[in-house]
Amino acid sequence: MSPTRTPPAGWREAAHEALARGRRWDRWIPSVLLDSPVSRLGYLWGTAVGLLWGTLWSTGRVEKRQGLWVFRGMPGWTFGRGGVCVGGCFLTGSGRVTTGLLRHEAVHKRQWQRYGALMPLLYLLAGRNPLTNRFEIEAGLEDGRYVPRGS
Repeated sequence: MSPTRTPPAGWREAAHEALARGRRWDRWIPSVLLDSPVSRLGYLWGTAVGLLWGTLWSTGRVEKRQGLWVFRGMPGWTFGRGGVCVGGCFLTGSGRVTTGLLRHEAVHKRQWQRYGALMPLLYLLAGRNPLTNRFEIEAGLEDGRYVPRGS
């Protein structure tokens, strides 16, 4: 689904089911891996990877906003969709970085803190469709520009 396109009928129900499914999956993850020193290490690893990747490829302004390192001017092949959050870094191209988008990415940062190095795997398992990907839903589909405001 391309960002801000009118979502298909029934998307809200599918989103609610995706959130419920994600909560069920979380019950199988040992608590020592969630919001723990172990997940903190994974978050720091992700942030280090994001800092390295952003430093290598960013051709735009780099700034700290809403607790995130924002790397702009990244070539399109270095990130997915409109941008990607890796640990505490938001890697994006030349598009507009709004307060809403940063709010969305800050939730992804928090998800990295909770899940640590499990985050990339769990995100992959959640699927590419943002309307059924629990991490995108939790971060806010409107702020992430996946659905129009008020839809």
